[in-house]
Amino acid sequence: MRQYLCIFTIIFIIACSPKKNQNASYDVGQIITPMGEMLFSFSELTPNHKASFLKLAQEHYWDTLTFNRVIKDFVIQGGCPDTPEGFSNSPYLLKPEFNDTLKHIYGAVGIGRDDNPGKLSAACQFYIVHNKKGIPRLDGNYMIFGQVFKGFDVLEAIANVATDSLDMPLVPVTLEINVLKMTLAECKQNGYIVSKSQ
Repeated sequence: MRQYLCIFTIIFIIACSPKKNQNASYDVGQIITPMGEMLFSFSELTPNHKASFLKLAQEHYWDTLTFNRVIKDFVIQGGCPDTPEGFSNSPYLLKPEFNDTLKHIYGAVGIGRDDNPGKLSAACQFYIVHNKKGIPRLDGNYMIFGQVFKGFDVLEAIANVATDSLDMPLVPVTLEINVLKMTLAECKQNGYIVSKSQ
């Protein structure tokens, strides 16, 4: 009797245990350039920065812009240019959502800002870390909201283009930015390991 009770209990636990929703979809950032495609995940720790990026991507905000600042072993930066006057052309600014777990590691996706005292991010500007050792001096000062998981060869290609004295590519690196919906299986197939919290 005990044996049957034990088997029944195991079956009940398996049947009632939570399962990953195979049909759930996850937001994935897509950056299409002349060199190819990069895909990146969004951090759930920065909901306002994520929502802003999704909104501007859906409005095709960046599709007429370029990677306008490229510094090998530092960052590749795209969107509206950083001018001496600051990001005056940004549609709006975002309050920081700093988190100690978000680091400027290789492939991290962040949002630029000028030297404003509140460290407000310029919604129009984003960058991707190219330094393979990371850039820890930027942690807690500039917002990270995503992480590249596919297209590191594209990151390398862009980081190695010829630039002028202002770090602008001599041949424009154009942008097309989209937000894709991927299933758990599609995420896994593309190298994106979805965390349990998502």
